[in-house]
Amino acid sequence: MLTGEIRNKVDRIWSDIWAGGISNPITVIEQLTYLMFIRSLDEKELEIESIEALTGEAPSKIFPQDEGGLAMRWSNFKTKDSREIYDIVGTKVFPFIKAMNGENASAFSRYMQDAMFLIPTPQVLQKIITGLDELYEHDIKDIDMQGDLYEYMLGKLATAGQNGQFRTPKHIRDMMVRLLAPTPKDKICDPACGTAGFLVSSAEYIRENYESEMTTEQWGHFEGDMFTGFDTDRTMLRISAMNLMLHSITQPSINYVDSVSKQNSISSAYDIVLANPPFTGTVDAESINDNLKVVCDTKKTELLFVALFLRMLRKGGRCSCIVPDGVLFGSTKAHKALRKELVENHQLQAVISMPSGVFKPYAGVSTAVLVFTKTGAGGTDKVWFYDMKADGFSLDDKRSSIEANDIPDILARFHNLYGEANRKPTEQSFFVDKSAIGANDYDLSINRYKEVVYEKVEYDSPMEIMTRLDELSLDISSKMEELRGLIGE
Repeated sequence: MLTGEIRNKVDRIWSDIWAGGISNPITVIEQLTYLMFIRSLDEKELEIESIEALTGEAPSKIFPQDEGGLAMRWSNFKTKDSREIYDIVGTKVFPFIKAMNGENASAFSRYMQDAMFLIPTPQVLQKIITGLDELYEHDIKDIDMQGDLYEYMLGKLATAGQNGQFRTPKHIRDMMVRLLAPTPKDKICDPACGTAGFLVSSAEYIRENYESEMTTEQWGHFEGDMFTGFDTDRTMLRISAMNLMLHSITQPSINYVDSVSKQNSISSAYDIVLANPPFTGTVDAESINDNLKVVCDTKKTELLFVALFLRMLRKGGRCSCIVPDGVLFGSTKAHKALRKELVENHQLQAVISMPSGVFKPYAGVSTAVLVFTKTGAGGTDKVWFYDMKADGFSLDDKRSSIEANDIPDILARFHNLYGEANRKPTEQSFFVDKSAIGANDYDLSINRYKEVVYEKVEYDSPMEIMTRLDELSLDISSKMEELRGLIGE
């Protein structure tokens, strides 16, 4: 966890960039990401040099071994005059990392071709380099803290994208990962990965629960093909690749793919899908993959993505995804077809209704988490509903920490569904039979099935109320006379 002091240092770096004229949070994070990557290359080069000194072998180096190449290393330029640093980074280091390929290529460097160096002045660049160096030298002790540092920076993204996509709060991601409980054997995908939050939360869960017992083969799987993410924003791809690299995932499969288009033909490939797909966007009907139209013929991204998750999962694969409430009760043919597909042809396990403030300050949209398993042969008997009322934070724009939090209860109950069998629709969680769902046009909104108990309120008789009003009127008249007497004196 980051201390308040570390957060203050990050905030100061952030303020220096803002003062220099860069106010878009994504641009700030992107520029910081480039500098963090440049520093990480120097760290990697130092490791290579240590191996060379110990073994006498000469592994391939990252930087050219001439004077110009050595000048590009963070440790060599960081103490120079600000104008010299600006010249080295802008005209030498940045073009170098944009052109990186071959053995030194990483998921991050693959998306550097269209990157732009936007730090406005030598003074701002020097302040950032000094600030980052102080953080890494004195405060960031290990890889986990590097990840926490980046997570804190990503937390400053407080605007939704053009297609309604926005960053999922970490505690909600962690809850969704814990609902599925991934293992080191799984292949995990987020087809709308953004900053790769779900993949990072999955990696943290696996390390937390399996790190001491993982085999060399499983670690190789973890560092590489365990995690896959797609996005159509190259800036997000750079940021997500860096986020994963800072969480020990050195070669993730992060790719520029329009997931619901004909460009993506992946089928039956993943054990787990975790996602918060864009809500408000529509796509060109001609570009939509035909096998998604078979499930629900629509241009709405929130429906197409759920159909996509079913296609991309292998049989027995599981999904935990966020959908806007409209998916649960929408009355169009496509809405009903998608819900029927989940209930009749696969195993829909849970619908967790979340309060509308969960995504503030991005948006006040009401959402739910769907949990389902791809079977292709049905399996839904009963669906578990949970009415989340609190997530540990206030439901206003400030999202301040509070005590009320249903997430531990959700996880405990979901992993012991046998204990939910006798719960009634008047309680916070309960089962609904598949037949009842089918009879309601496959409506999955909790309010369709939740029963509200109204307490009978006993009121006094009208005559008693009138008597009390008369007494109050007399009392007011008495006080008015007393006040007049005081004024007259």
